[in-house]
Amino acid sequence: MPQTEQDTDLIRVVEDDHRAFEAAFAELEATASEPVGRKALVDHVIANLVRHAVVQEQFAHPVIRKRLDDGDEIVEHELAVYGEAEMVMKALDERGPADFDFEPLLERLITGVRAHIIEEEAHLLPRLAAACDAEERRHIGFKMLAAKEFAPTRPHPHAPDSTPANLVVGPGIGLVDHIRDTLAHREV
Repeated sequence: MPQTEQDTDLIRVVEDDHRAFEAAFAELEATASEPVGRKALVDHVIANLVRHAVVQEQFAHPVIRKRLDDGDEIVEHELAVYGEAEMVMKALDERGPADFDFEPLLERLITGVRAHIIEEEAHLLPRLAAACDAEERRHIGFKMLAAKEFAPTRPHPHAPDSTPANLVVGPGIGLVDHIRDTLAHREV
């Protein structure tokens, strides 16, 4: 299905990801007592959270730094939030539902991501929408959607998270992750 200009708007791209995360979280919460398929769903959530964070770091963060007076502070806060989530995702990636700390880690991830979504949608996205014209938002959103195809799917806490290093390293890490996902029959 071809994308419309609105589909590629930066704000819409971010919000669409947020709605997908919420749907997956609701499914995880509804199936908490059913361990079958739980690890696959958690792996899917992790892959999409990683992709989301990576493309925001690559394409949205430079615009936030440039367009908002307190952009550097905002990006540093975002990176700290991503760093915390990445450590939790790495721990979840190495565990399964039978591990005693799997559910507490998952709850911590969901709670943290939900708080971040609320904060971002209430404060950052409206400011970013006002600071960028529609054409710039569409251009950035389009690049973000395209970059998701090659973005890493697993947490890499020590990978660079600032431009230009993440633009160079990210696709290579993404390729390795996609190969690992294929070999492990991990659907993301």
